[in-house]
Amino acid sequence: MDFVSATGLDFERCYRAVATRDARFDGQFFTAVRTTGIYCRPSCPAITPKRTNVTFLPTAAAAQQCGFRACRRCLPDAAPGSPLWNTRADLAARAMRLIADGVVERGGVPALADSLGYSQRQLTRVLTAELGAGPLALARAHRAHTARLLIQTTPLSMSDIAFAAGFASIRQFNDTVREVFAVSPTRLREEVRRNGDAVPATNGTLTLRLPYRDPLDRPWLEWFMSAHATPGLELWEDGAYSRSLRTPHGHANVRMSVQPGHVRATLSLHDMRDLAPTVARLRHLLDLDADPIGIDEALAAGLRGPLPSPGIRVPGCLDGPELLLRTMIGQQISVAAANTHTARLVAALGEPVPGPVPYLFPTATAIAERGAEVLTGPVRRTAAIVGAARALASGDLILHAGRTAADVRRDLLALDGVGPWTADYVTMRLLANPDILLYTDLIVRRGANLIGLDLTDTARFAPWRSYLSMHLWKHALSNPAAAPDGAAGARKARTTP
Repeated sequence: MDFVSATGLDFERCYRAVATRDARFDGQFFTAVRTTGIYCRPSCPAITPKRTNVTFLPTAAAAQQCGFRACRRCLPDAAPGSPLWNTRADLAARAMRLIADGVVERGGVPALADSLGYSQRQLTRVLTAELGAGPLALARAHRAHTARLLIQTTPLSMSDIAFAAGFASIRQFNDTVREVFAVSPTRLREEVRRNGDAVPATNGTLTLRLPYRDPLDRPWLEWFMSAHATPGLELWEDGAYSRSLRTPHGHANVRMSVQPGHVRATLSLHDMRDLAPTVARLRHLLDLDADPIGIDEALAAGLRGPLPSPGIRVPGCLDGPELLLRTMIGQQISVAAANTHTARLVAALGEPVPGPVPYLFPTATAIAERGAEVLTGPVRRTAAIVGAARALASGDLILHAGRTAADVRRDLLALDGVGPWTADYVTMRLLANPDILLYTDLIVRRGANLIGLDLTDTARFAPWRSYLSMHLWKHALSNPAAAPDGAAGARKARTTP
């Protein structure tokens, strides 16, 4: 199969990226070299292969499916993820988001197909045509990446690593590692120890480097995380964000800080099987897979001038139901007031866990049953929050990254007390949707007024209007006259225009 034409990759553009070792394309495609049988990221420092010897593939799984081994010099499986899974809203992109969250490991291909509303046969056919590999091969690539992380960053036994990474047997684990990396698991660990690159793990704690594409607007991310940190649930201290979160097999404690070229993440997992989905959720929260250069160039062209904040990110979320309920609590009040109300709810209904932050966010079931006893404020708002929790708890409302933006927005607007602002804000962050303009947000409007931008004429910024919203939001908050209460007390817009 000619994968370049089948998947829409442009050979000349890809080869130019490889020839110039352009790191911004890492994770967006992979270079498979037929003469060596190895696949690399575009920025691999090795000698540029002849164009007659290379094939470009959209995923690491496609390269592995074709028999290529991962380069142990550039570690292509450790590249930032492809921004295509956010900019695209088709079946393949939505499937990739759920595969990264470990749906196949937990429920197999039937669970993935059911979440997406397709038959297994149809799903496999689409993924193979679009991405060069079916759902099992794509999940296998994720398992191999998780296994390498555990081998190189923990003292766990190989048998523990095999099952933690999602393999059905130790033999399957050994065969996959040898096939993907061309060495045994033991040899992988020995190489890291010999190079002195391993970060020791203690008491079940892992320290990982989560790469991102430069530039990254660090002050924006740090303000966003610190300003929205809820006491008891989250902690901002010494430039690091900490919290506990539910995972498929228990919970995790995480601490993150932005460093040059990567985010340093320290994870304490109740169950090692949750490593891959936890890492995927952290990357989604900080929007680490964005292509900032491409986004900034498009926005600068639309604004007809340089951007004041290169590399701005659109924060995602760790959990869809939590995002909706916290957003509804914060409607029409300041960020500081929203944190106070949320902290009260967390202290009363949250699940206690050991670690630097004492609680997990309450379940939708707990809020549906007892939220009315704890929440204060207008009766109508409390009823709306409890009603949304009831819909989440019953399964009438489903919020996960495999849904389409249109379906999520429709279902949210059907809830009492949810208007366009809340629906758009939740959809943007839940799906990492890059093209949602928060046109009813008061702060966004102030930012637009400051630069003379007409919010009814923004088609030229597509498909990056979510990033435009963040630029306008930050611009308004950085201007004291535009936000009298200051950044921490900035008021959100009403949920109706």
